[in-house]
Amino acid sequence: MSIQIYILSKLMDENNYPYKLKKELSTPIPFDKLLNLSESKLYYHFESLSKQGLVEQVEIIKEEHRPDKQVFSITDKGRKQLPLKIYKVIEDAESISEMIVALVNLRFVETNKVIPIIEKKIEQSLIRKDQLNQIYHQIDVVSSTREVVDFMESYYVSQLEQSIHWWKVLLEKLKTKTI
Repeated sequence: MSIQIYILSKLMDENNYPYKLKKELSTPIPFDKLLNLSESKLYYHFESLSKQGLVEQVEIIKEEHRPDKQVFSITDKGRKQLPLKIYKVIEDAESISEMIVALVNLRFVETNKVIPIIEKKIEQSLIRKDQLNQIYHQIDVVSSTREVVDFMESYYVSQLEQSIHWWKVLLEKLKTKTI
């Protein structure tokens, strides 16, 4: 869904064609390679968005000795669906890294609708941390496995604390409108 959000957000700015968007993704940082995004995958997402009625082909640019460029525009339905797709990615994300594309496109959503989602994620993480702590204290471990259990508990608590920290940083930035 992140690729579709990227496409729709770019089409909100201007009509565009897949190859140009792929080039933009590859410079200056090769995000296309990091995301393993080939041109065919990008065209697939354009096709999918077109079938959903969210984008439409508005022009074909023909150049000699070059493939035709299919220029797309976002539809009214696409304009309405973009915020919904962003909210869905944020709701479904288990980590901030899973919602980077959504965060970059917050200008298309209402921050006051995102804040409760993030607050819920913090609350759920705190509950998980508490549950982990309870489980740890209930485990009856023989001395030979104590080190491993302690290591795992420390690892998971550390991961949760780090996650909670960054959820809180994000929440503060949303509340102060600095992101």
